[in-house]
Amino acid sequence: MIRKPYSCTRVVISVFALSLAVRVAGAATLNIETATIADIEGAYKTGNLTAERLTQAYLARIAAYDKKGPAINAVITLNPKALTEAKSLDAERKAGKIRGPLHGIPVVLKDNYNTSDLPTTAGSQMLEGWIPPNDAFVVKKLRDAGVIILAKVNLSEFAGSGGSVSGAADPEVLKKGAVPNGFSSAGGQTHNPHDLSRGPSGSSGGTGAAIAADFAQFGLGTDTGGSVRGPSSANGIVGLKPTVGLMSRNGIVPLALSFDTGGPMARSVYDVAAALGVMAGLDAGDSATLKSTGHSHSDYTQYLKAGSLKGARIGIARDFMGKDAGTDAVVESAIATLEKLGAVVVDPIQYPQYLLAAKQPIYNELVSSEFKAQITDYLKTTGPRYPKSFDELVALANNPKTGYRSPEKAYSLKYTAGLAMDLNDPVYLALKNEQLAAVRAGITALFTKYKLDAIVYPTSPRPATPIVPPKPPAPGAGGDSATSFANETGCPDLIVPAGMTKEGLPVTISFFGPQWSEAKLLGYGYDFEQATKAIVLPKNTPALPSDTIEY
Repeated sequence: MIRKPYSCTRVVISVFALSLAVRVAGAATLNIETATIADIEGAYKTGNLTAERLTQAYLARIAAYDKKGPAINAVITLNPKALTEAKSLDAERKAGKIRGPLHGIPVVLKDNYNTSDLPTTAGSQMLEGWIPPNDAFVVKKLRDAGVIILAKVNLSEFAGSGGSVSGAADPEVLKKGAVPNGFSSAGGQTHNPHDLSRGPSGSSGGTGAAIAADFAQFGLGTDTGGSVRGPSSANGIVGLKPTVGLMSRNGIVPLALSFDTGGPMARSVYDVAAALGVMAGLDAGDSATLKSTGHSHSDYTQYLKAGSLKGARIGIARDFMGKDAGTDAVVESAIATLEKLGAVVVDPIQYPQYLLAAKQPIYNELVSSEFKAQITDYLKTTGPRYPKSFDELVALANNPKTGYRSPEKAYSLKYTAGLAMDLNDPVYLALKNEQLAAVRAGITALFTKYKLDAIVYPTSPRPATPIVPPKPPAPGAGGDSATSFANETGCPDLIVPAGMTKEGLPVTISFFGPQWSEAKLLGYGYDFEQATKAIVLPKNTPALPSDTIEY
């Protein structure tokens, strides 16, 4: 039985509503809550909208809602030169130099992307004040394209799994290592703008909360096991975990390079597609990008067409449902919409038990081992007053003299030190070279068996969870989501808002596809987005008068 979605008394924001070309007393208006990059580009072309005015509007929202009012606390470092950079880009435009569709677009970055003019902390007080000598590769591409970096935003420290008790069987270990949802020792606690008692999810929670609260046009997260997708779901926005190798990881603080990738997060599929096209492509500093040759595109917006779902074979993964009635009700409505849009819905498809059983143990063991080695490589690039190895990081975090602000993370780092294998350990090599190959083969077999173009599942089986759960974590908790399959296979996964629970919490669906299928997935997501228009402005960060700009 298909259940109807819950009604919602809030205003539903359509990302493709008429935010542009509304004539009021002879003046056009642009609303930053609903405008896409295409809308802004059109307004810029009139010569009446400036990047300075747009940047001021976003900075006004940050000033009103980040440290004041609801105190979302997404921002770790605000760029003091944002308005100066906006004015410079306006001067370029006036002189006839337009860098492309992202010229004058304000963005936020997860604070594990290197920036040569702002600190990069990875959410850790151990790295406070560290300013890298160079931008991350994709950050440089964005700057060259004309974006304005408004802020570096909070994250789960060291991307969450960098020092984690996930997978532990002892409830006492899980309790001691339970870092609050959305907390880091550098950034403190970020709150979900839909419900301040709930977290923004991890690890890109600061980006998710900032984009939902309309602090920037789009943002960047990173994803190793669901770190773009969990926050996109909890905060009710669009997010993309691309194929590993489509975007360079060069200059991003690593977690586990077998799985790591950056990814765009925004309030519309259009903006995710526009951002991806600028960032995708080869980087000699990241050998994984060599695989993208012939697969990347400089313009993904060309694939955003109504009717994209017609005839597409979409499998429904019910293995990841049944945990929350409100989430399931929204997903059932989404499935009905896919059918109405002409998709051939294969319902259900079943994941084999060997994949479901192996998913989390493979992730936990590989990540702990790679983090130990790869964070050491990164720390060696930092200045003289910073730790230079994983072991030094663990020792400092657990030294009372350090005054470490996250005792749970200190415990988790020490726990990881006891689990991590050397990268030449035969057991680790078997895990990486044999076990992951088996997972990839199993997922490929699913697509082949059911002749699928994509698999749809609830990104998170439950909506945003409390910052401090009412019950202590139990062994096996947190393994209900399917997100890590995309990391273990290197495949892309697109997240799109689907609706709200009756408690006012967002629910999203994931479009999971084979490697290099971003163009198709973005088309499917766009088609679904246009039919549902399900994104909602959070009640705790309502519209401001300055959100609407006359030009």
